[in-house]
Amino acid sequence: MTRRDFIRGGLAAGIGLKTQPIIDFLNPQSTFPVVRRKVGERHFTSPVIEETITTVQGQIANPELAWLFGNCFPNTLDTTVTYKEENGKPLTFVITGDIDAMWLRDSSAQVWPYLPLAKKDPKLQKLIAGVIRRQSRGVILDPYANAFYDDPSRQSEWHTDFTLMKPGVHERKWEVDSLCYTIRLAHGYWKATGDTSPFDDEWEKASDLIVQTFREQQRKEGKGPYHFLRDVPNPSLENPLAFGSPIKPNGLICSRFRPSDDPTQYQFLIPSNYFAATSLRELATMLDKIRHQPKKAAAAKALADEVDHALKAHARYQHETLGEIIPFEIDGLGNQLLMDDANVPSLLAMPYLGLLKKSDPLYKSTRKFVMSPENEQFYVGKYSGIGGHAGPDMVWPMYFIMRGLTSDSQGEVTECLRILTETHAGTGFMHEAFHKDDPKRFSRSWFAWANTLFGEFVLDTLKRFPEVLKKP
Repeated sequence: MTRRDFIRGGLAAGIGLKTQPIIDFLNPQSTFPVVRRKVGERHFTSPVIEETITTVQGQIANPELAWLFGNCFPNTLDTTVTYKEENGKPLTFVITGDIDAMWLRDSSAQVWPYLPLAKKDPKLQKLIAGVIRRQSRGVILDPYANAFYDDPSRQSEWHTDFTLMKPGVHERKWEVDSLCYTIRLAHGYWKATGDTSPFDDEWEKASDLIVQTFREQQRKEGKGPYHFLRDVPNPSLENPLAFGSPIKPNGLICSRFRPSDDPTQYQFLIPSNYFAATSLRELATMLDKIRHQPKKAAAAKALADEVDHALKAHARYQHETLGEIIPFEIDGLGNQLLMDDANVPSLLAMPYLGLLKKSDPLYKSTRKFVMSPENEQFYVGKYSGIGGHAGPDMVWPMYFIMRGLTSDSQGEVTECLRILTETHAGTGFMHEAFHKDDPKRFSRSWFAWANTLFGEFVLDTLKRFPEVLKKP
């Protein structure tokens, strides 16, 4: 069991399950407590973010929902970012919350909702540019690592893992989506601001390593340099094979771990491969337009095309009632895993990441499957939904957020907001997971990604269905 597993632990492990008192919101005399960090204790303050909070809260009729938005949307800036400048260039470290390390995935997702506002606040723009620069540095240190320390000399508590652990690396779990997220943030930043200053020689070196690593993990010329084993009390928590479960190369990219940091059962993780194809095309555009590297751009695009072709050829399953759907994992040997996980990328989240359109028949049939009890991680209860590694019967707020973000149904969006408003257990923040029948039983009281993503969902609702927020 990893330290992150311990902190996130839910019912399955019987540890780390936190309970908070419910505030009597039904009593009109009750007031919402101040749970946001005090002004003088916040890590970073952006005037445009504060203005946005005030403006949006003024358009939300439900006072509890308005309070939640005011707590959650700025949580990444309030509590997780450390900004500095090095040789006049911004450098930003972003912890995930209750773990003092920076995940490539989480840090990208945590600041993503601020991109539309970055151009209005030069300091916020520099902060996000600093995240891109810090991620490039991490990729150069080790493209197979998923999380890093701010101190480059710090030795990880996982230094005994059977893998090439370097100082400054917190954990070395190879996850395809980690590198995809760095591209997504870089491309999104460029499109939102027009600024190309973060995309220097260091960024290009990191980009070269990303393409190289994806190529290595297609495993067409052997297993590649990455291996991983961990000595844990419960061997089911880690794949016992150093190079992962057997695969037959087919053009897809192996991922030893999922976005949850849990091991894959079959190494061709399909949502992450969709993410890779899209990210590589974005990278190709940046290498061509910003770095003026047409050969490197062509190489990235060729790899994207290869992955895309393999997805069309191999990542399909004929369901007996739904028709063609997308499996979660395959191995190229005929084995397929039919399920979905609440972490992003997921099959449910593909339209959110720009991987498939919501109207795509393949996505629509897959969505029906993953949002049903046929998905082994879909738990039926008072608040039915998809879970993850927090254990059986533990559903994720991130699922309800992503369900709303990928829906064109006003009723469904309303329902997701209702559930999220009812299940924060009086804390004023989102959590990693909560029990499907009892939200007071939850894991991770400080999970900044879920908080900021909730803020993005509210902003998205205001844009697409403003009338939803006007209802008390």
